[in-house]
Amino acid sequence: MLMNEIVLSVEDSLAGERLDKAIVALCPQYSRSHIQKMLENGAISVNGSAAVKGYKTDAGDVIRINPPAPKKLEAEAENIPIDIVYEDDDLLVVNKPRGMVVHPAVGNYSGTLVNALVYHCGDSLSGINGVIRPGIVHRIDKDTSGLLIVAKNDFSHEKLAAQIKDHNFKREYRAVVHGRMKDIKGTVDAPIGRNPNDRKKMCVIQRNSRNAVTHYEVLDSTEKFSYLRVTLETGRTHQIRVHMAYIGHPVAGDTVYGPKNGVTSLKGQCLHAGLIGFVHPRSGEYMEFEAPLPEYFVNFMKQQRFSI
Repeated sequence: MLMNEIVLSVEDSLAGERLDKAIVALCPQYSRSHIQKMLENGAISVNGSAAVKGYKTDAGDVIRINPPAPKKLEAEAENIPIDIVYEDDDLLVVNKPRGMVVHPAVGNYSGTLVNALVYHCGDSLSGINGVIRPGIVHRIDKDTSGLLIVAKNDFSHEKLAAQIKDHNFKREYRAVVHGRMKDIKGTVDAPIGRNPNDRKKMCVIQRNSRNAVTHYEVLDSTEKFSYLRVTLETGRTHQIRVHMAYIGHPVAGDTVYGPKNGVTSLKGQCLHAGLIGFVHPRSGEYMEFEAPLPEYFVNFMKQQRFSI
């Protein structure tokens, strides 16, 4: 297996789908146009043979993607203060503020967490996710605050990514959602994929989707809102926001999946990645870190008269 090679297995739900669409469903970080370019350049194979653009997938097909070699680093170092909760030779745990984008993308080429990390770490970041996302093992949304882990080398990145894939990586969030929830505890088990009507949004959908499981527990409630502890079993894009909206309790302040007349004063969703736990990739020691609720979150809860 090559260093940057991605190996995918076609699920039953994607059987009969066009190859480029199936790959986007399995790897939402890629656009269809990007996949089609790689198909044209021979960077994708199916069951050991060069992929054909119009190929219709079968369940169990093994797809191998060899992305182009990384170009020169595009994420420039920027002296941006970051809250480092923990750091050693293999990894960092960072408490990201609300409003900060994790890595450069169209419209956000500077001021990101990666720009800050490149300044802080220099060349000491893993290269598995390419030059534009060095060290990034997992992400949280721009307007979600809280903890994420950054790998300083490929060894650590691979070990940590495997823990996430095997559901051995603990992620606990705090959220304020609209409405008083009927059950104190619950689980949302509903597949998530791209919204066919809006590629920038995700939704609960059966076709071209991936399984997604979210557990929640009500910690407090008022007439209008509920305060939750949320844990992720999987890690899909916008998972908590999509699942909470799906069950009729969108996250407060979420202008994408929430009500049109929602809480705009929050300037972002009331969602905080408050705890992560993982096995250290080199020492084998279990480590767990917590980040307190940020000021905006606490102030909103006080306004809503939660018991905090």
